[in-house]
Amino acid sequence: SKGTSSFGKRHTKTHSLCKRCGNRAFHNQKKTCASCGYPAAKIRSFNWGMKAKRRKTTGTGRMRYLKTVNVRFKNGFREGTRKAAAAPATTN
Repeated sequence: SKGTSSFGKRHTKTHSLCKRCGNRAFHNQKKTCASCGYPAAKIRSFNWGMKAKRRKTTGTGRMRYLKTVNVRFKNGFREGTRKAAAAPATTN
């Protein structure tokens, strides 16, 4: 039969952990990730999956580099300069 008794025989894993996204979506036989598309160079995303895009887009992670760019842009990406020494405060 193709029903309940057949499901008991299933004990092999088709998907394992993906190196790139960490999801259990890397197909062992196809050698491709169903979630991010690894080993393809471009990250897998489709316009019919707007919710999926929202979950993975920029800003959902730590943004270790990007969150500092705004401040550095405001200062014209200056580097290697020191802040001017503050004049001693005088009390009257």
